[in-house]
Amino acid sequence: MLRSLDIRDILIIDRLELDFQPGLNVLTGETGAGKSILLDSLGFVLGWRGRAELVRTGAEQGEVTAVFDLRDGHPAHEVLAEAGFPETDELILRRVNSADGRKTAFVNDRRTSGEILRRLSDTLVELHGQQDDRGLLNTRGHRLLLDDYAGAAALLSSTRAAWRAVGAARKALQEAEAALASIREEEDFLRHATTELDALDPQPGEEAQLDERRRLMQAAGRIREDVSRAHAALGYDGAEGMISDAMRWLDGAADQAEGRLDAPVAALGRALTELGEAEQAVADALEAMDIDPRELERVEERLFAIRGLARKHGVAPDELGDFAAKLRTQLAALDSGAADLKSLQAALAEAERAYDAEAGKLSDLRQKAAGKLDRAMSKELAPLKMERAAFATEITAADPGPEGRDAVAFTVATNPGAPAGPLNKIASGGELSRFLLALKVCLTGTDSGVTLIFDEIDRGVGGATADAVGRRLESLAHKGQVLVVTHSPQVAARGAHHWQVAKRVSKGATLSQVTPLEGTGRVDEIARMLAGDTITEEARGAARALLDG
Repeated sequence: MLRSLDIRDILIIDRLELDFQPGLNVLTGETGAGKSILLDSLGFVLGWRGRAELVRTGAEQGEVTAVFDLRDGHPAHEVLAEAGFPETDELILRRVNSADGRKTAFVNDRRTSGEILRRLSDTLVELHGQQDDRGLLNTRGHRLLLDDYAGAAALLSSTRAAWRAVGAARKALQEAEAALASIREEEDFLRHATTELDALDPQPGEEAQLDERRRLMQAAGRIREDVSRAHAALGYDGAEGMISDAMRWLDGAADQAEGRLDAPVAALGRALTELGEAEQAVADALEAMDIDPRELERVEERLFAIRGLARKHGVAPDELGDFAAKLRTQLAALDSGAADLKSLQAALAEAERAYDAEAGKLSDLRQKAAGKLDRAMSKELAPLKMERAAFATEITAADPGPEGRDAVAFTVATNPGAPAGPLNKIASGGELSRFLLALKVCLTGTDSGVTLIFDEIDRGVGGATADAVGRRLESLAHKGQVLVVTHSPQVAARGAHHWQVAKRVSKGATLSQVTPLEGTGRVDEIARMLAGDTITEEARGAARALLDG
């Protein structure tokens, strides 16, 4: 609810403070008194695009502050949260326009953008008038209005979920088809490479082992002759024989050497033992170096085959096994691809059936709500002297989407037999105002927390029709807050709160002022609206009758 509006140095307003109330708030005054400036000022602080030059002549800047009360669950809370503002039950919007055209906006004293103001305004205020193209005349919003009227929130949620499921199933199928097509392009390569790798069957670490063995075998050929000479030198014809002879000679002389040869004999025995071990190790080495040239050839062939495949496929030799497993997985996917596609196609078909079911329920609900709305509009139009007009909610097929597969448009035919068409194309100014009012009455079930503003929506009507307009505005105001700018005394008399907008001249400057009216002041204003500049007692009597009616 709009609680207050503070305007400073905007056009012909120097300083104005307005405190609004729940219910029907009416603003009246002569043409040109400044009623539209109030709406321009409110639109400015809400971020609407309007007049470029707003600052009062001679002022450095203009400023508008609007204060709104937010109840729990008000949609403005969501906008504030997304923009990073703390939650509060009071919303203060302030916007400043400097003389050089710069505009600065604040939400609860924190800088913000015009875009945030406009998003907030969509949750705070609805403006309806004869040139209304933001609200009821905007056909893009008719489906949302009908869904709200139908109470379709639960079905909309399930339909959106079903639509997301269709999208996910379709994406999975498309990705699988693309992957399968890519694999099929490489099928010949995959089968040839897999056969080649499986035939070789390289093992992790095998390349290093083969390389080491090859180097040893190559080295063995070069050093075997020297090792063989060493083996001969260590044997019986060499060192072993000589040490054995020395021990035999010393043993023969030991008895006569009085123990002096015991230590050398023992040392030679130990040396002979070590020499035997060395000779055996050299013999084993010689046996290991007994290389079969064909074995070296086989080792080299396998080593070169492993390295060649690694270069061919751009992987390390030890990664050939994993690479082969990857290729086999791709081939398995190719072989099972047809079955997988059938499964994904079935999942998509099931998701589409589920979506069709939810969208069908939503369409049925919309059809029922459309009939109910058309009947309600017929009842509302009669008191507004439009009983010959026909209102119809047209539901046509549209491309499937998250909100179903229906397009909704509100159409009218102002005379029997005349073709129906969009509201703003068929109805005249006065008819359009009454259509909009009737539609708003039918669509507004409970207090939405939005302030409704009607700008001269009663233009072109009078008498009983104007009284019917006033009563419907009053009915709307029982469900929340309504502001109406009006020239109709019948409408003004229905207001719970009344302000008069007038011009005054101060120090040679024309300024606009707004005065709250009660009692005789209000009687005189409605009398002026009835009789003109000269207010008679008869006019005052008629004004009192309207106020008491």
